[in-house]
Order: sequence, then C-alpha cells, then structure tokens
Amino acid sequence: MKEQLHTIPISEAMEHAGECPFCYIERKTENHAMDFVLGHGASYMEADIREMTDKAGFCRAHFKKMFDYGNALGNAWILKTHYKRILDEMTKEFSRFKPSASGKKSGFFRKNASSEQSSNSIKWWIDQKERSCFICNMVKRTFDDYLNTFFQMYKKDAGFRSKLSQTKGFCLTHFGLLCEAADQNLSGEELTSFYDTVLPLMQENMERLYEDVSWFIEKYDYRNKDADWKDSKDAIQRGMQKLKGSDPSLPPHQYKK
Repeated sequence: MKEQLHTIPISEAMEHAGECPFCYIERKTENHAMDFVLGHGASYMEADIREMTDKAGFCRAHFKKMFDYGNALGNAWILKTHYKRILDEMTKEFSRFKPSASGKKSGFFRKNASSEQSSNSIKWWIDQKERSCFICNMVKRTFDDYLNTFFQMYKKDAGFRSKLSQTKGFCLTHFGLLCEAADQNLSGEELTSFYDTVLPLMQENMERLYEDVSWFIEKYDYRNKDADWKDSKDAIQRGMQKLKGSDPSLPPHQYKK
C-alpha cells in the first residue's frame, strides 16, 4: 500500500510502537495540539481561536502542560479572555441561584438519577467546566481519525496486517477502543481474523510484562544480585503504560521558551 500523508503517522507508530502504537500516536497528537495553541503560529492571538479556547477551557492536566510549555504571554492572553467568559457566566449563575433546603438537609448534593446531574446548579455549572478541554477535544478528534485510518490500512494492506502481528500489542485503554472500532469497521471473516491476531497478541504481551515485573522484584533478592536484569530494568514504567497508557518510549516534547 502506497504511503499517503494520513497513513504515515500510523506506519511510524507501528515501527516505534513500544508497548502501544496508539500511545505513541496520542502523545504526538497532543504535542501538535500544544503547538497549535501556544506555538510559533501564535493561534492564541487569533480572536476566533480564543473564542473556542474560552468556551471549551482546559483540563487540569493540560493547564499544567501549557504552563510547562513556556509561552508566558500566550498563556496570559488565553487566561485573560477565558477568565472574562468565566466571570460573565458566574455572574449569571450566581444571580439565578437559589439555595436548596433539601440540599442543606441531606448534607451532600443529591443527583437526578436519570441524568446524574447535581441538584445544585452551581455544582452542575462547575462540573461542565471540568469536563471540557480544548486540547483533549482536539486530540480525541484527531485520534479518532487515526483509528479509522488504521482499519483502512488493515483491510487493504497485507504487509500492515503482518506488522500488527509483530508488535507488542496495546495498552488496555487503547485496546478497548481498538476492539470497539474493529466491530464498526470490520465484519465476517475479516473481523474473526482480526481477533484471532490481537487476542493472543495481547495475552502473550501482558504475560511478558508480568514476567518482567516479577523478575524486577526477584532481582532485589540477594541471591540474584549477580544475575542479569534481562528486560526488567524499565518494567515498572512499561507495566504502568500497558495498564493505563502513556508513552515513555517517545522522548519528551522539547517545549519552546
């Protein structure tokens, strides 16, 4: 299959997969999103971009990464206009808020069973802010596109299917997304063949990580002090990644100052 612009990142991820090709993709996608928000293109100076960032806001993790990025002026511009929007919304929320007698009695915020919405309107408003992040949304949209591209390549390219079978599998988080996407993109024998490949692949590599972590512990036994570390020196990092995601195999982004 001839490489195209949208397939290159997938091929690159498969070659530098580490414990999970999609962790690699997600990390690189996040770095591109950070560059878009605070990088040399100065998108934060564009009123229409700040309108979007003001509305979506940022999660706690990405606020920290934005600070670490090093663009103090860009962060200040984003914060200033975002604060203005928050203050305007807060003023409206406070003006129409009515303390709930039932809320006081119960000692905690009761939730509507059908919507999981807090009965306290201020808490509900804050919850919406905490669930929204411009960078998370941007990464998810791009990641979903790559997930669809993955299956286009899987269906058309025997070499790509062979590459998949030679990887170390995926982290559990991305494997769940992969299985869900497989059910949407594949059917019949193609779907059966996919699972015949990835289920043993995941089983084998989860067991491999278990053995690496186990040997890491055993290496601290004085009787094994002269024994080889085998593949266990970084077993903790890889073991955590396999369970929850991240990508220690990709060098940290060199944030611009």
